[in-house]
Amino acid sequence: MRNFEIAIVGAGLAGQIAAIALARSGRSVALIAPISDKTDHRTTALMDQSIRFLDRLGLWSRIEPSAAKLSTMQIIDGTDRLLRAPTVAFRSSEIGLPAFGWNMANHTLLTVLSEAVAQENNITVIDGVADAIEITEREATVTLEDGEQISASFLVGADGKKSKVREAAKIGVRSWSYPQTAMVLNFEHSRPHGNVSTEFHTQTGPFTQVPLPGNRSSLVWVVTPQQAAEITILPLEDLSRRIEDRMQSMLGNVKVSDDVQTWPLSSMTAHRYGKGRVALVGESGHGFPPIGAQGLNLSLRDIIVLTELLGTLTGKTIPGDAGSTFDRRRRADVVSRTLSVDLLNRSLLSSLLPVQMARAAGLHVLSSVGPLRGLVMREGIEPGRGIKALPSMIFGSLRRSWNG
Repeated sequence: MRNFEIAIVGAGLAGQIAAIALARSGRSVALIAPISDKTDHRTTALMDQSIRFLDRLGLWSRIEPSAAKLSTMQIIDGTDRLLRAPTVAFRSSEIGLPAFGWNMANHTLLTVLSEAVAQENNITVIDGVADAIEITEREATVTLEDGEQISASFLVGADGKKSKVREAAKIGVRSWSYPQTAMVLNFEHSRPHGNVSTEFHTQTGPFTQVPLPGNRSSLVWVVTPQQAAEITILPLEDLSRRIEDRMQSMLGNVKVSDDVQTWPLSSMTAHRYGKGRVALVGESGHGFPPIGAQGLNLSLRDIIVLTELLGTLTGKTIPGDAGSTFDRRRRADVVSRTLSVDLLNRSLLSSLLPVQMARAAGLHVLSSVGPLRGLVMREGIEPGRGIKALPSMIFGSLRRSWNG
């Protein structure tokens, strides 16, 4: 049996970043997952807080050349309903940032992370599937399919929505689905995007274009399952024309550059995000639709908190209640983000007039009230950042009114 301070089950984006961060804090880490040769064509938009964390880990300089800035994020009401919301554009310069974040291909992220993992002396990569997991008050033991056993003082579940770690810790989940399918693809366009991301709100869900380097963008298009089945079999030329029409030719001629991937939309949240000697990060603890660039950013905040919690104990024995402490520190952020994404998605689907009025009124307020815009933008990239800046925004507004 091999012994480590921390074992991480799952080597996706969240698992590898957690391994690097915890290893850099001085802990010995076992990263347990089978080697995968699957190609992920999706992209990920990381907000400013996440970028700063990757920079502290020494990773961002290797990722940045393959990423595109998100300097403006605009919302356009693409419905044909009676009550339509105004177009709202958020500019990072309004809150003193060159960009809200950056968008990059997942395979670029995975390549950089796997190279960093291989170079990290405190990480032992174990190519295997966790067959059985036992968690006691003193340690966690992972038994692989070949019979090898790995023991650790602390166990991190980064093994997705069907997490074996979560199941072994006897942590339940609440899950629900939506009558929607997300279509994910990348496309080229004849006009420059200008680092602007545009989200059309439609009656079936968001249609979100996000910049990539050059005259390229990624797209998340949420439709009904029936529409997805019809659209995905279209020839690429017809699909390109459909996307160009949906975007009102804002980016000129469109050419879809690869096949479409589809994902049924669902949400899930664990009853707890940590317990005893276990913590759940990423989709082992929470998962929701690809709306508002929240997925991996929320997962990175899991990892930031976990690193702060365990990193302060470097050289010391990890206490048996570290997972419970992690749960308390993550609960408010995860619950609030899950709820906000769920409410936004349901508001787009609802045919009820009061719901449409509330959504339109909310966007109208955001388009016209400067201090509130600043608060929302800061909170969007880092929870608590907007609240911290609220006093200065209020006094700044008062000074301007007095001087005026």
